[in-house]
Amino acid sequence: MAFIGSVFSPWYAWAGRTSPQNHVCLNVATYGPSGRFTMTDRGRAALRQEDHRLTIGPSSMTWTGRELVVEVNEIGALPKVGPVRGTITLTPQAVTSTEVLLTPDGRHTWRPFAPTARIKVDISPGHRWEGHGYFDANAGQAALEADFSFWTWGRFPMKDRALCFYDATRRDGSTLALGVEVLADGTVNQIDPPPLTPFKPSGWRVHRETRADPGFTPRQAAPMLDAPFYSRSQVTTRLFGEETTGVHEALDLDRFRSPWLKPMIAVRVPRRAGWKQAV
Repeated sequence: MAFIGSVFSPWYAWAGRTSPQNHVCLNVATYGPSGRFTMTDRGRAALRQEDHRLTIGPSSMTWTGRELVVEVNEIGALPKVGPVRGTITLTPQAVTSTEVLLTPDGRHTWRPFAPTARIKVDISPGHRWEGHGYFDANAGQAALEADFSFWTWGRFPMKDRALCFYDATRRDGSTLALGVEVLADGTVNQIDPPPLTPFKPSGWRVHRETRADPGFTPRQAAPMLDAPFYSRSQVTTRLFGEETTGVHEALDLDRFRSPWLKPMIAVRVPRRAGWKQAV
């Protein structure tokens, strides 16, 4: 994930979130025994924005017109410090033009650019594979915790389409209950989602729920990232009669805005304000 205005960075919060270009990062998370996590908060000197290329310090993302190529050159955070280097290449099956308002006033939006894609990963140490991929983006004019208290998101591949679900509780008490299907040609349709169904909390006891057919209880298929305020995992559910495993996120923004949590996050999100761009 590339951030301009690193929404989960305590340094950005402590700075008053007044200068997003001064808090940028490339977040990479790999899993398993050799898994690493990178989320270095970098200053404005590290940012270069061009029409088809985003550079953040030693790493970059380039759109070739057909593929998104991510060149990773980062350092893993504690407790597994060390270089994380390599290339990620994502080839969309189709690119959508859809933008979704997550709040009625448009302060937060979501862009499902390519819910169905192929991805090739070659990241050291020890992560080399090809498979099913996904690409989206979020944008906001305010802190997430200012407008939301909790949300879950899920993206599930189906036989002939991809399904995405966004469920959120806003600070004003209203809710978001969004379901969309994305067809092979990139067509995006809003759908009536199956019921919202709770399942086992994360290791940090973050509440989790997602959409599932009546009578089916979703379950975690594999852990991915477990933090005091955030859970990412592979989740198996049944949707419209089809069992599928996809990526699921749960975000507790009441926990995230707690002052006691920010110093804990800073251990995993170091600040590196200076950078000298190569000529």
